[in-house]
Amino acid sequence: MAPVKNTNTTTPQAGFKPAMKGKLYASQAQLPKLPVPKLEDTIPKYLRTIEPFLTKEELENSKQAVQEFVSTGVANELQKRLEARAAEHQDSSWLYEWWNEYAYLGYRDPVVPYVSYYYGYKDDYRFVDSLARAASMVSAGVEFWKSAVDESLEPEKIKGAPLCSISYQYMFNTCRIPKIPSDYPAQYDPLQNQKITVARNGIFFTLPIIHDGKYLTREEIYNQLARIVEKADGMVAPQVGILSSDNRDNWAQNRDLLIQGSEINRANLADIESSIFLLCLDSDKPVTQTEFSRRLWHGNYGFNRFFDKPCQFIVFDNGKAGFMGEHSMMDGTPTLRFNDYVSSNIDSSPIDLSPIRTDLPAAKPLIFETNAKIVRAMTDAQARFKAEIDKQQLSSVMFHGYGKQIISKTFGISPDAYAQMLIQLAYYKLHRRFVGTYEPAQTRKFLCGRTEAGRVVSNESVAWVKSMLDPSVPNAERARLLTLATGAHAKYLSEAGNGQGVDRHLFGLKQLLKQDEKTPSIFTDPAYKFTSTWAISTSNLSNEYFTSWGWGEVVPHGYGVAYSVNKDELMYNVTCQTNEHNLNAANLAQCLVDAAVQTKAVLTAVALEKTKAKL
Repeated sequence: MAPVKNTNTTTPQAGFKPAMKGKLYASQAQLPKLPVPKLEDTIPKYLRTIEPFLTKEELENSKQAVQEFVSTGVANELQKRLEARAAEHQDSSWLYEWWNEYAYLGYRDPVVPYVSYYYGYKDDYRFVDSLARAASMVSAGVEFWKSAVDESLEPEKIKGAPLCSISYQYMFNTCRIPKIPSDYPAQYDPLQNQKITVARNGIFFTLPIIHDGKYLTREEIYNQLARIVEKADGMVAPQVGILSSDNRDNWAQNRDLLIQGSEINRANLADIESSIFLLCLDSDKPVTQTEFSRRLWHGNYGFNRFFDKPCQFIVFDNGKAGFMGEHSMMDGTPTLRFNDYVSSNIDSSPIDLSPIRTDLPAAKPLIFETNAKIVRAMTDAQARFKAEIDKQQLSSVMFHGYGKQIISKTFGISPDAYAQMLIQLAYYKLHRRFVGTYEPAQTRKFLCGRTEAGRVVSNESVAWVKSMLDPSVPNAERARLLTLATGAHAKYLSEAGNGQGVDRHLFGLKQLLKQDEKTPSIFTDPAYKFTSTWAISTSNLSNEYFTSWGWGEVVPHGYGVAYSVNKDELMYNVTCQTNEHNLNAANLAQCLVDAAVQTKAVLTAVALEKTKAKL
């Protein structure tokens, strides 16, 4: 994108929409619409997914509930309504607005630790100065922003087919705005807001990335960041970012409190919300993997964050770095691409300050006006956030020399499915039961597609897990059962990615019940609730630049399990709460180690036997 006139403003107009006429959006009109699955496909598939959890009597009761749903004509009537809704939503999908609302914008718990996610970068030993790394990240991030704004960025593709790019309009110069009863995304004109927000010591600064019609160089960004750190570390000012850590209703009320009667506060919030992205310069120096992950996840109890920004880079004083993403309008794959670009295009050459422009104005600190009510609101928000964070457990494990190379090429198994089966085995080792397990299947091959639920537990996975704990089962049989389990998993994920899963379809049917209509028995059946409650919520984002990534559990009695299967590395990050359910993230992480070691030993032994047989 060519440099344009600097028109930064502290009172940007929300409601901006991109042109969507460039390369990034060129395929939007040709993308297929998210299908409405057929009842005759969904119903038997649903019954297969609940079977592994139920006794014969419970399964028979569930079958009767499903039969009643179908035979009474209720299912057909709801199906017709859903098909009609799909026909009416030609510019998006029948699911898009519902899912954004019910899964994200209408969700009222704090986005951290319950919704947002983080990426932890590997150490980059080329940088001895944390600000040099930060400046290089910002510089690369701005380059990606330019290509997204002028829409010259290539759309993502899978097997040559383009993916929906709609989420890119919510990546930069946007912000989630708290509101009762439901939040909304605010979009701002990027060409009128060529600036980033920098946070240090809980104080926000507006840093323009263009001056006199020319973008700041990496060296000039470095110099500006150094000036920010020097100024912020000697300042005492209201750290209002903590308010964004709160329950969404509390935050909505406190945001109104901030801007009532204060045009300064209103303008400051607009400056943050309209900026390209946020850079958090943390004075912490995390060392261990767990400490590093936790600081990325929630910071030092939220003081140096503004959690509603979709994209936040985080750089610590010891040079460690990462990213946090707000989830409401974007899933992980677009931000994964953004972070991969930044990591692979970072300039690590020495910083040379000699050619920088000397007339660059200092970044502007955003000092908020406060009163007794605001101070009390900040104190209360801090206490609530600390209570939420203190009950969160996090434990990470990483295997070196154990990744795609061995799993795919040596064992001949889908790396993702393999990693999922290890989670099933680990959980069963620890808890001796099977629970609803979720893996997102990307549906961005469809217009406005986001995700479908991949139901991980199957009859095949249960049979394999039990075989691994039965000493009488030969290794060859265990390997055969693992092949069946991973094959079943890959098949379901593929179907889900094609819009043919169970959960979104049933969700859509249920949404179309009228207020005076009785809830069908399929939805009151205990099996429906149990198997669609994600006691294990998982996701796979693999990237050679990451050493950690994760988020929080989605139910109080559940685990969040983020994992990556890189070429020669297998990483798991486990979270859960300390509460009456007595879960333990460290114990599950250890069981993942045990499961990985045992499974590798089984497959290695089988491979050795096959080699001997050939000799």
